[in-house]
Parts: sequence; C-alpha cells; structure tokens
Amino acid sequence: MKLHELKAVEGATTAAKRKGRGHGSGNGKTAGYGHKGQKARSGAKKAGFEGGQMPLQRRLPKRGFNNIFATEYATIKVSDLERFEAGSVIDAEALKAAGIIKKVKDGVKVLGNGELTKAVTVKAAAYTASAKEKIEQAGGKAEVI
Repeated sequence: MKLHELKAVEGATTAAKRKGRGHGSGNGKTAGYGHKGQKARSGAKKAGFEGGQMPLQRRLPKRGFNNIFATEYATIKVSDLERFEAGSVIDAEALKAAGIIKKVKDGVKVLGNGELTKAVTVKAAAYTASAKEKIEQAGGKAEVI
C-alpha cells in the first residue's frame, strides 16, 4: 500500500458546513447568528466578560505567594540508588543517564524512602537526615556538592 492509495473509511469524514451561501443551503443570510446583537458581530468574544458586571476572576480574593527565588530540587528515593553497582559514584549526570530524573533543576535531593544494601558514594545538593543515615549504614558516603 502506498500513501496515495490511503482512503478514509466510509462515514469517517463529513463535509464542512458552508455558512452564508444562500437560503437554499439551509444556513444562508445570517448564517445561524440571528439578527444584530453582540453575538452576531465578528471578532472574539471577551473571555470572562459578564455584561459589565464585575467578572468572577476579579471578585474573588487573591491568595498566596509564589516564591520565584525558592530552590527546587529533583528528588530521588534511597531505594532508587539500589539500581547502581556497589562502589559506584552517583551524581546528577549518572541519575539522568539511568533515567531516574529528567531535569537536574537546582540540584538533587535524596529522600529517605526505601532501603539500600550497597555501599555507594552519592554526590547530591541535599539529603534528609534519614537518607544520609541509610547511605552511611550501608557503608557508603553522602557528599554534599
């Protein structure tokens, strides 16, 4: 089969409704928009416009704060380190290559979920207390970059 031989299944495609093409088309003259008024005019209707009433997004109180300077870590679990061989050095690049993290962001933070049985050297930006303890218990090192 070639590309030019491909054809849509019967009934899969329907012809576009041609508006404003005479009264014989069943959709002529005003083309389904009625007579005059805002909705009959061309151009976009303003999103959230409530006819002059104060719009909902302006009536509701603004809450919260977005700290644009906050450090955002790529988090991993202690159990994720089990994939690596004993004695290996694990850093952000090794984690990315293994597919454990997608983006490094502001660094890697190791969380204490799971168990670790191998002695590995981990180089990360931050650790939780339990994560550091588990890595050192297994005979490894937890280095802060």
